[in-house]
Amino acid sequence: MDTVTETHKPLNKVAPMKRSTPGVAVSWSSNLSVGINEIDEQHKALISILNELHNAVRYNQGAGICLEIFDRLIDNTKTHFAVEENLLDMSDYPHYEDHHAEHTALLEEVQLIRNRVISGEIKISFKLLHFLRTWLTKHILGSDKAYANYLLEIGAED
Repeated sequence: MDTVTETHKPLNKVAPMKRSTPGVAVSWSSNLSVGINEIDEQHKALISILNELHNAVRYNQGAGICLEIFDRLIDNTKTHFAVEENLLDMSDYPHYEDHHAEHTALLEEVQLIRNRVISGEIKISFKLLHFLRTWLTKHILGSDKAYANYLLEIGAED
């Protein structure tokens, strides 16, 4: 199979973001803000890398460049997840385990995808970009907004 989402479990049903700019996978908007500056800045950085990958695929910049950008996206995602999980753990977030499980599932899936790219089985493509874009926006609009509401309610500063 060449599908990149065969192990992905559906997240909360949230409408995916619409692309507002040609050539951009995701445009940042206030709708994506969780109200916590550090997390919003990390989300913006992930979106920026995703858009960079989108343009590399769009302009056929080659497998090596696409893989380097994809690796950077994975590394930044791991760092972001660690920050989020630390914040949620310290705040005794009641849905920490579910949030952690979503992170773990994505990281396992992108590692499998990366392995398939390295082996030549698949290429980094718009299909992969669509999966990543949908996952990121649904995760921010669903799970991340839920924990942000909790943190803001208990007095976390933005």
